Amino acid sequence: MIIRQLMGLNPWARVLVSFVFVWALFVLIFYAKLNTSAASGNIGGSGAEAKAALQRLEHALQQLEQSKHIDHELRTMLDQYMAEVGATADRKQRFFDELDDKLQQEDLAAAEGGVLIAGSRNLRPRTAPSLEYERLRRRVQTNTQELWNFVQSEVTKVQKQAQRSTPELVKPLTSFLSLAAEHKRSLLTDIERTRETDGYEAWRHREAIELSDLVQKRLTKLQNPDNCSTARKLLCRLNKGCGYGCQLHHVVYCFIMAYATERTLILKSKGWRYHKAGWEEVFQPISDTCIDSNGASHASWPGQSNTQVLTLPIIDSLNPRPPYLPLAIPADLAPRLMKLHGDPIVWWIGQFLKYLLKPTGETQQMLENGKERLGFKKPIVGVHVRRTDKVGTEAAFHSIEEYMTAVDDYYDQLELKTKVEKRRVFVASDDPKVIDETKSKYPHYEVIGDPNVAKMAAVSTRYTDSSLNGIILDIHLLSLSDHLVCTFSSQVCRVAYEIMQTMYPDASGRFRSLDDIYYYGGQNSHNREVVLPHNPTGQDEIQIRPGDLVGVAGNHWNGFSKGKNLRTNQVGLFPSFKVNDKIEVVELPTYPHVQ
Repeated sequence: MIIRQLMGLNPWARVLVSFVFVWALFVLIFYAKLNTSAASGNIGGSGAEAKAALQRLEHALQQLEQSKHIDHELRTMLDQYMAEVGATADRKQRFFDELDDKLQQEDLAAAEGGVLIAGSRNLRPRTAPSLEYERLRRRVQTNTQELWNFVQSEVTKVQKQAQRSTPELVKPLTSFLSLAAEHKRSLLTDIERTRETDGYEAWRHREAIELSDLVQKRLTKLQNPDNCSTARKLLCRLNKGCGYGCQLHHVVYCFIMAYATERTLILKSKGWRYHKAGWEEVFQPISDTCIDSNGASHASWPGQSNTQVLTLPIIDSLNPRPPYLPLAIPADLAPRLMKLHGDPIVWWIGQFLKYLLKPTGETQQMLENGKERLGFKKPIVGVHVRRTDKVGTEAAFHSIEEYMTAVDDYYDQLELKTKVEKRRVFVASDDPKVIDETKSKYPHYEVIGDPNVAKMAAVSTRYTDSSLNGIILDIHLLSLSDHLVCTFSSQVCRVAYEIMQTMYPDASGRFRSLDDIYYYGGQNSHNREVVLPHNPTGQDEIQIRPGDLVGVAGNHWNGFSKGKNLRTNQVGLFPSFKVNDKIEVVELPTYPHVQ
């Protein structure tokens, strides 16, 4: 494990670690046999026992000789690979597949001898899954949900018509919809079990840890240059006129720009509207060694590469706009990240938040006290209900019943896998009446929430220390929830979702948004690639063909999404299952000095 962590999961590392494992395996067998023989000799048994001991020793020596033979074969294959460096990617992959097959055969032979721990082959897969497998597995899961969205929407339409014209159809339609929902939950559960038992789960957890560690080390190195006085810096002022979630995203944007330009981020936060003393009294400083913005030369973005200190505007005023703004991910991490995660940009954003949101001792104590005071424990679904200033401007009103329908659906599916002693929901809102309403309408749920925090989240009292602690606690508990139900039009909800990605190998499916798809404020275009053709069946639909790019505007959660076909410039609806997300990949610094 240590060797693999040091070398990464590239083909060379896979070959060498496999070789070391097989070599160590046969050495282990040899010593085990040798020790058994020695123990028998020390006891001083009969002549027959001595003869048996000699036979075991001879067998162990034969196995050692066999390990040398395997060593020779491995070296020959490695030499062959070195001679074929210029070969095609397919030829190289076939080579590694042949090597894996050979190692698996030897592994199986050893297992038959009782050397390996029972069941270890399921826990320790030979190779990582292919990108195609992981993408297909996630696509099946997503499209199962999209199929249900479509069926539910269409049947509900017919139900409404039947109530006016043929009311006798309402009951059978309701029964159909109920059974269809069971089918959907069963399918999604089976897909989840497939993931859990396909032999790659250990790899997913290990890969998530290693990728996160790599990014965190890069950020640490970036933020702690060898010489602060000569380091190139990027100055970011925490002065954007918006709410807490929006301001967090402003700092993340600054950090991404710093990462892409290899500049140490200097965060100027004195006078922050949420806490006048600044960021460093709430969260730990983002650098241990470099916190001042002094430099030999200063300029506003974009400046010159040799300008020591650059000052960034807010993302909305950034000009020129570089290609590495969200939703882009780094090219050197993209192959691993696209395999690991269903929505790589959310993982990428989450890593910056992981680095930034390290609480001070006082903030950490507040979080622990709040969690204990509210009785927060799992299983639990986090619900964020945004009202007040958002409703009627940036978002539509959604009743608590809409949120709780999604919560019910989550628990109905969870109970197919495990027994749920008590259904719990954590409710965060800027309207204290929402918490009381949930408790009143859903008495069979354990409803957790703090009305005082909700009161402080009101517009009139939002920019106070008490309000800041409340929103930090709300986001913290939302991110710790098993599942998130909210509106992605709210940046608080999106921040919680981004932080959630740092706690699982892939938490991209642990949400239900009642309005928008995920987006990042000020992002570059969000495109999807068409994989299946579609001819319009209604005036609102557009034609799409495989290979087309569609700029997506949103998902209507009824089986259709809205977007613009970049080939035809048509704007309209298209079936959600006929496209895949186009992952934007850009060349960024690779930080080779960070191991």
